[in-house]
Amino acid sequence: MSATLSLDGLVFEAVEWAVSDYVMTLTLNRPDSKNAINMVMANELIYCLDYAKQERGIRVVVITAKGSVFCAGGDLKMMTGGGGVTKSTVPSRGDTTDISRCIRDLYKPVIIKAQGHVIAGALMLICSATHVVVTDEVTFSAPEIKRGLWPYMVMASLFRVMPRRVGLDFIMRGFKINAEQAKAWGLVSEVVPILELNETVAQLSSELASLAPGTMQLGLEAFYHQEDQTVKEALPYLQQMLAKTIASPDAQEGISAFLQRREPKWR
Repeated sequence: MSATLSLDGLVFEAVEWAVSDYVMTLTLNRPDSKNAINMVMANELIYCLDYAKQERGIRVVVITAKGSVFCAGGDLKMMTGGGGVTKSTVPSRGDTTDISRCIRDLYKPVIIKAQGHVIAGALMLICSATHVVVTDEVTFSAPEIKRGLWPYMVMASLFRVMPRRVGLDFIMRGFKINAEQAKAWGLVSEVVPILELNETVAQLSSELASLAPGTMQLGLEAFYHQEDQTVKEALPYLQQMLAKTIASPDAQEGISAFLQRREPKWR
């Protein structure tokens, strides 16, 4: 990351952000368009994720949304050349194809807090996050085939989460599944009643933020790096990462705190 990013003075149009207690919350804010991802939203998400990566004071990112739909995927108006004037002053950082990569390369916990339905390209967000908490009323679908399209970009992350055969049938026929089925197929971490959604995500994000932040980053970096390696390739790499972690300030503090029978104080 070549330049230090700042949120000061920027005008955000499609995403709202807030930082509190080491947690950055990003809220998709196009409810009238079912939070469909246009170029403005994609760029604002990427900018915030890049900002979260550089900031030591941000340990967890929560992505949520306004309205009855969490996200309807890519904006079809954008795909057909439509757009419109934007008031956003967020510097350009990338487009929709970069969102999944930015979430994975963040190397920090990313929690999806879905209050509404997850449709089409929104699955890219779901499958890239480390945790997904949804209400029991949420449905999931990849209906692109019914519009003469195909969820190409979604496939990069979908089949790293869902079983191969059921995932392929899911996108080939474009049918909906409920939250419990999504959990059974690996799309979702936890399903809760809507009145428990806020508290559940708050507790989860607080717990994750309280854990060794440097080690968390190293661990997630290793997790994604070894994902496509053979076991023979992964073992020496993971041994190197273990040595790096043991020498880190987090491990030194954690071991000292354990031996001294006290709570660790992460830097």
